Amino acid sequence: MPAHRDHPPQPEGLFPLSDLDPPAARRPAPGPGPVRPVTAAAARLLDVQEIYAEPEAARSACGRQVLDRFPRARLITVDSHWRIPHLHGNEGNVERWVRTKTGTLVLGVRKSLTVRPNGRSADWIAPGLSNGCAMACAYCYVPRRKGYANPVTLFTNTEAVLQAIGRHVARQGRKPEPNQCDPTAWVYDVGENGDCSVDALLCDGTADLVTAFRRWPNAKASFATKFVNPALLDHDPRGRTRIRFSVMPPQDSRLLDVRTSPVAERIAAAGDFLEAGYEVHFNLSPVVLRPGWEEAWADLLRRMDDVLPAAVKAQAAAEVIMLTHNRDLHEVNLGWHPRAEDMLWQPALQETKLSQNGAHNLRYRAELKRAAVDRLGALVRAHAPWLRIRYAF
Repeated sequence: MPAHRDHPPQPEGLFPLSDLDPPAARRPAPGPGPVRPVTAAAARLLDVQEIYAEPEAARSACGRQVLDRFPRARLITVDSHWRIPHLHGNEGNVERWVRTKTGTLVLGVRKSLTVRPNGRSADWIAPGLSNGCAMACAYCYVPRRKGYANPVTLFTNTEAVLQAIGRHVARQGRKPEPNQCDPTAWVYDVGENGDCSVDALLCDGTADLVTAFRRWPNAKASFATKFVNPALLDHDPRGRTRIRFSVMPPQDSRLLDVRTSPVAERIAAAGDFLEAGYEVHFNLSPVVLRPGWEEAWADLLRRMDDVLPAAVKAQAAAEVIMLTHNRDLHEVNLGWHPRAEDMLWQPALQETKLSQNGAHNLRYRAELKRAAVDRLGALVRAHAPWLRIRYAF
C-alpha cells in the first residue's frame, strides 16, 4: 500500500486539506477472494481468462483486487497498457469482439491526470479510472482509437487520480453562478471513456470516487451508464454523484446496445438510485434517425412517464445526444455486427464533422439534425413534460 504523501500548500478552500487524501490510501489491502458477490449479469459480462498488466498496476491495491477476483486468469506482463499489438493491433480480433470483452482485462497506470473543461454534460472532464467497457454498444466512440479490440482497461492508480481531481476542486472555490450543468456545484464527468457501473464489478475505484465527492461540498461527480449495478446502492453518495441512465427505444437498444441492461431495467432502477442518495438524470442517447423513430421515442417517453416515481420526475433532467459515427468504427462493426451498420451508417443523411477531440466523425446533416432535435423536444414536452432537457447536440 502506498505511503501517505504530504501535499503541497493549497489556497484556503471550502474543506479541510485532509479531505484530499483519497479513501483508497486509508483502506487496508484487500484480502483474497472476490471483491463482492457476483451477480448473474456480472458473470455474463466478465469471465476473465487473461489479464494484461503493467507491473506497477498489478502490484497496486486495485490490481490485487482484480487478480484476486479472477484467480484462474493468466497474467501477462506488458510495458504499456496502450501498446499491446496482438490485442489492439490484431485484425483477427474483430471477429472475437464480444469474446475479447468477456475474457480479457488490461491493467494500467494512468499517466495523464489533466482535468479538461467541457460545458456540455459537465463543467469538467475528470481523468477517468477506465478506458473501454465490457459492454459492446455498436455506436460507442471509445473504440475509434483502439483498433481491433476494446476490452476494459482499468487504471489502478486511484489515489493519484483522486488527488488530481481534489486539487482541481479546491482551486475552483464556490461556483460563481448557475449554469445548465448544475446551479451550485462544479460537475465533473468521471466516466468519459468507460462505464463506472461496470468498473465497480472489478475493484473499489467507483466507490472511492463516490466517497471523495461526498466530502467535496462545491463539486459533484457525474457518469452515464447502461448497466444496472445494485452494488452502487450501498455507496451513500448523499446527493454528490449524478448517475445518468442512458435510454433509447427498446427496439433500437436490442440491436445496438449489446450486452447492456435492458432499457426497462434502467428506467425501473431510477427510483432505487434516487432513494439511495444519487441524483438521477437521463441521457436520451443516441438518437438514431430511421423510419418510425418518432413514434418509438414517443412510446419510450410515455413509458417513462407511466413508471417513474414522482420524486424522480421532480429532480430529473436529460441530455439529448444525436448519433455520431466514424468510418473506422463502421469498418470494425462490419466484422462483428453488420446488422447494426444497416441502422448506423447512412451516408445520404450524414456529413463529416470535426469533433472537440480533433477526430473526423460523421453526424446527421445540420438541417436534418436541427429538425430532429426540435421534434424530439416537442415529443418530450408532449409525453414527459417534467423532463427538462439540459442540452442537446
